[in-house]
Amino acid sequence: MLRLRKILLCNYLYYLIFLLSVIYTAIFINIKHELKLNLNSKILIGRVESISLSGNKLSLIVKNKEKVKATYYLTNKDEIHLIKQIHLGDKIRLEGEFSLPLTKKDEYSFDYERYLKTKKIYYLFKIEKLSVISSSKNIFLHIKEFVINRCKDKYLKVFILGDKSSLDSSVVRTYQDLGISHLFAISGMHVSLLSTMLLKLLKWLKVKEDNRLKIVSCILLFYLFLTTFSVSILRAVLFFICFSFNKIYYTYIDSKNIFLLVAAISLFINPFYIYDVAFIYSYSISFSLIVMANFINSFKSYFKSLFVTSLISFLVGIPTSLYFFNQLNFLSIIYNLFYVPFISYIVFPLALISFLVPQVLKVFELSVSFLEFTASTLSKITFSKLIFCSCNILIYFIYIILIIGILKLISSSNKRVVLIFILLLVFHYFIPTLFDKNYLMMIDVGQGDSILIHSKGKNMLIDTGGIETYQNKSFKSSNDSKVVINTTIPVLKKLGISKIDYLILTHGDYDHMGEAINLVNNFKVDNVIFNCGEFNELEKELIKVIDKKKIKYYSCIKELNIDNNKLYFLQTKEYDNENDNSNVIYTELDGYKFMFMGDAGVEKEKDILNKYNISGIDVLKIGHHGSKTSSSKEFINEINPNYSIISVGKNNRYGHPNKEVLNNLSDSKIYRTDQDGSIMFKIRNNKLKIKTCSS
Repeated sequence: MLRLRKILLCNYLYYLIFLLSVIYTAIFINIKHELKLNLNSKILIGRVESISLSGNKLSLIVKNKEKVKATYYLTNKDEIHLIKQIHLGDKIRLEGEFSLPLTKKDEYSFDYERYLKTKKIYYLFKIEKLSVISSSKNIFLHIKEFVINRCKDKYLKVFILGDKSSLDSSVVRTYQDLGISHLFAISGMHVSLLSTMLLKLLKWLKVKEDNRLKIVSCILLFYLFLTTFSVSILRAVLFFICFSFNKIYYTYIDSKNIFLLVAAISLFINPFYIYDVAFIYSYSISFSLIVMANFINSFKSYFKSLFVTSLISFLVGIPTSLYFFNQLNFLSIIYNLFYVPFISYIVFPLALISFLVPQVLKVFELSVSFLEFTASTLSKITFSKLIFCSCNILIYFIYIILIIGILKLISSSNKRVVLIFILLLVFHYFIPTLFDKNYLMMIDVGQGDSILIHSKGKNMLIDTGGIETYQNKSFKSSNDSKVVINTTIPVLKKLGISKIDYLILTHGDYDHMGEAINLVNNFKVDNVIFNCGEFNELEKELIKVIDKKKIKYYSCIKELNIDNNKLYFLQTKEYDNENDNSNVIYTELDGYKFMFMGDAGVEKEKDILNKYNISGIDVLKIGHHGSKTSSSKEFINEINPNYSIISVGKNNRYGHPNKEVLNNLSDSKIYRTDQDGSIMFKIRNNKLKIKTCSS
């Protein structure tokens, strides 16, 4: 035992184990995964590991030889029986179609494939028919399902199970904007509170200390199972178990070495955790707090130590926040002084009590209502929220080095590193201004349109895209349909854009302006421009929102002058259909001609040719997603585009783009969002440079 204790006290042992885990991770994530399931099969038989319903989208995680994420879209409320007949652990038979997760289309979009890998999921399955072969008799799964079903309130799911999927994405964004979203991930703080309560209870029952630690370790392992091995809970539980081993066997292992061991074990379990934002936040911040524990504990005042903890957490989280979310809220240091104790000592304990005693649920709901109200109110304070563009990875490493220097500064008198850090932040923030260039980007929004134009420091967004989903009294629209939340706003932030000067809506169809309300509710918009013709219901709903926000709006304009750079709206006449009433826009950027057709059809194309003298277009946004109702041969021959761009959804049900249209465009270079992802046109040294995912 003495020899073992001596080995365990060797610091180099933990450095070596951690280094081996890093090497293993680097090798593993670069090895192409060997598929074990037949993608051509129409049948999937396996055990249910997870069940969730978001809007009308039923999602199942099914384990065969490997995990598969299977989805089914409910078409009416009568199909709710589908959910009731499925239980965790059941053996089910699915009929449908396999597919692989889409690879990341461009540097701006969310990497869904990588996200699924952190869950060890490599396949998708679209369900057409579902049946249960046999029911599960696993008592642990029955307990897990009981716990899940008992957490009917969405915030109970958050604080008991760490499941945020039921929260509205706009609410989640509010917490992210305030810099307090980390409090909604069950982590060391929550596990510490839970373990402390359990240890005190067992002590009251006069259980010996060693047995108390062993019992609580077993309970926490089961809790880890209940939360589906959440990465932040895994860290906290492993740390507690190692801490208990340390105390029971008097090994005196340093807490920093325990942390390195826990990090190594986590990476050996799943190397793809290295891509998980929660993993990076959890481990980087926790390690910094362990290193700075003596300094933090030197403050006798609770609020002073809490402020220092909040400040250190904020500083250490800066590289991760900038890399993944492109935003910092400097007031989050202050916000955490309120929200940390409020959630730790009121909301989380009330969640546990409400789970055990449902009669207390009303009090818990009152606490989370207060939480949402205060967060919504504070989110209106915008001066402290700064957007930082994405930049070279080297910048983020420099941040890390400087932050380490700042933490060391506490025990030294060298303040130069703080000045360098501040200068780096200022430089990073002003990169878009210092290196301002004109560009145009067709954002991949699926079957819809959304085009960003950046010219002379001004930002114009032509259309927002929008995916219609089934809705009735029983179902809400799925969060998956919120293109602006999941795609557009992250893209804008990565480009360093903090506001849209002009939101131009070509016409009132859902696939062009369905996300406009989401945009103005979640992003700063100064002006909105509508097309000619009467407002439809969708446009009227938007006008109600922008009136409340006092956003200026115009309709049927002829031109827009932005610092001597003009956008011409090619108005001809009013038509009896929304598509032909589309705003058709012509502009020049640094001598290159751009033209955007909205959904304008053949009739409007003829009228444009008759009224305007336009030819030799450099970049033409093809009308109506490449439908045969637009882009006539006569029009294309006259316009004569060098590049044709088509915004279209992959495998869309309309068959866009039409083969005849593609033939008409054969003399131009064609780019399509379904094949190329988002398409960026940059003008550098009077040359047009085009960047896609495939380039």
